[in-house]
Order: sequence, then C-alpha cells, then structure tokens
Amino acid sequence: MPEPLTVAVAQPRCVDLDVAANAALHAEAVLRAGARLVVFPELSLTGYDLAAPAVATDDPRLAPLVDACRSTAAVALAGAPLRGEDGREYIATLAVTGEGAALAYAKMHLHGDEGLRFTPGEKPTVLEVDGWRMGLAVCRDAAVPQHAAETAALGIDAYVASTLYGAGPEQSARRDRHVRERAVAHGVWVVLSTVAGPSGEYRKTSGGSGVWSPDGSLVAQAGPEPGAVVGAILG
Repeated sequence: MPEPLTVAVAQPRCVDLDVAANAALHAEAVLRAGARLVVFPELSLTGYDLAAPAVATDDPRLAPLVDACRSTAAVALAGAPLRGEDGREYIATLAVTGEGAALAYAKMHLHGDEGLRFTPGEKPTVLEVDGWRMGLAVCRDAAVPQHAAETAALGIDAYVASTLYGAGPEQSARRDRHVRERAVAHGVWVVLSTVAGPSGEYRKTSGGSGVWSPDGSLVAQAGPEPGAVVGAILG
C-alpha cells in the first residue's frame, strides 16, 4: 500500500474563454491547497464553451499554473479543449507539473453537441501519483457505469472525475449518487471536482466537489460557491 496521499478538489471561479485568467486562478488554488494532487473541473481553463479555441500543452498562458505546481510539488489536473497531433480535437484532462503540461486523458463518453466537434477518447487511462493509481474520467464518463468498470479493471486506487452538473437539488443528488455508486461498486476512493458558478454555456451549476471513501461515505465536500478548495488524505 502506498503512503497516504494528500488531494484537493478545486472549483475556481471561471472567466469565460480567458485561459490566462483561469490559469492564474488555478495557480492560486494550487497554492492554497498544499496538496500533492489538485483536481479541477471539466474544461476549467476555458469554461464550458464548445467553440472555445484549443489549448496547446505548451501554451505560455499556463505558466502561472506550472510555476505553482513547481513551488508546491503538486500535480494539477485541469480541463481544456485540446488538438491532438492527428488534428482531431478532444475534451481533455491535462496533467500539469512543475515541468509543464501534458495530455493525461481524453473524454470517452461525449454527449449533446460535443460530438459535432470533438472526438471521443479511445480508452480508459490511469495516472500514477506516488504509487497511487488514479483512473481518470470527465463528466459523462462518471455517469456511465461501464466506464468506471473498465477503468477499475486496470487496477486503480481512486476514480478521479472532472465534471459539470447543473444547478438544483435533483442534479446535486444525481452527482452524489454517481460517485457513491462508483466507490462502492469498485471499492475505490472517488475524487470529484465539479464546476461552481457560471461556466460558458452553463450559467448555473451545482458545485459540491468532494472526496468519497471506498465504502461510499463522504469525507469532504465543498459548497455551491465558486472559489472553494477542499482537501482530504487518501490512505
């Protein structure tokens, strides 16, 4: 069993289509969190705008986030539209460290108009952090039991999802039900970062980012307000 891992879920305020401003807000969250792994919501660097320009992994606007990760020895998982080397575009999770950014995962289960522009990711992905195996998911992925099952089959310690849920009690209940079910079904931690406040096409969202233990019990959870950062220790 690896040593305990400090994680944080952040739901920063989003400045629509302003990567520089959002990277700076992400950097502030990383510095506040003081965690080894900091997870951000779906499309967190642009907001949920399906026409947002793609963000390159070497985009200089990401420099504040890279610097924050370097100074805290953190790994940050941030969301952005990304164009692959083959020219296809993905709803991506970027793994950002003090060395720079890289594609960590591409959303597999697109929904609505996402498929008009984006290509679904080809397979589940595991990111290893200090011996912890993190299975990655983006939004609708986490609502599809098969995705969690296929990811868990790779051997994971935690299921880490970057999402966006709409506002209101029904959506909040749906959010929490999804993560509890995934935790219990596979006996893994669930780490969920979800949007709070306006984000692109969604002017109202749920917030409620949190961490759930392998038995489905809630360990820590943010409220609905943007700007919250909540931490927990996995172990």
